[in-house]
Amino acid sequence: MQSTSTEPASIDSPRRYSARLWIAAIAIGVAGLCYSSWTLEHLWAGGLDPMRTFLSELDAAGRPHRQVYVAGDIITAVAAMVAMLVLSLPTPAVRGYRSLIAIIAFGCFGAATLADALMPIECIPGVDADCPWEPSGIFPQLHHVHALTSSVAVISLFTAIIAASLASFAGDRWRLLRVAGTTIFGVIVVSTAWMLIADNLTGDYRLGLAQRIQVGAMSVWMLVWAVAVVRERRSP
Repeated sequence: MQSTSTEPASIDSPRRYSARLWIAAIAIGVAGLCYSSWTLEHLWAGGLDPMRTFLSELDAAGRPHRQVYVAGDIITAVAAMVAMLVLSLPTPAVRGYRSLIAIIAFGCFGAATLADALMPIECIPGVDADCPWEPSGIFPQLHHVHALTSSVAVISLFTAIIAASLASFAGDRWRLLRVAGTTIFGVIVVSTAWMLIADNLTGDYRLGLAQRIQVGAMSVWMLVWAVAVVRERRSP
């Protein structure tokens, strides 16, 4: 009697693949929502000036409500790393190197954001008395190991956005990113250029506002990516 063939263990069934997409999409969506925890600054009285202060100052050591922002960053980090693991292990739910780069970079963003939350700046120049830093140079409030973790987080997320966008144009996946994602990425690029250029000019150019637009757009992009992931349909 001829034995009945079974599906190879290395390939997900359609139901299992769909479940993985849902889990990944939820994780990415949670990361996007919690990455915008800084918007809660408008709920507290007597906070920092959002037009001129950086988000890293919200969770500086000793700041009121800092635990709220730290919790938001930690949840963002864990959700991003969960999304990476779900999409890449044990059987990669990816097609092409661009998708793989996007997923790995998103996991790196999560790891760097976790380090960001665990290693905040100690004080804020011009706000906290006896702050040992001199307010000079590029982004003086970030002259700390926090500067490295923040830079790695932003660069990793930039890489994930670019790679995911390229994947959406190169193949039939994450198609929502082709228009909506690219438009949001344009906002991110403009706000980032605003920060980098204005920081080297004299005068008040609302760098705090620029960073909030940048990070807010990143959060929205993650939410769009989450929708694009859950809408993906493919027979494994």
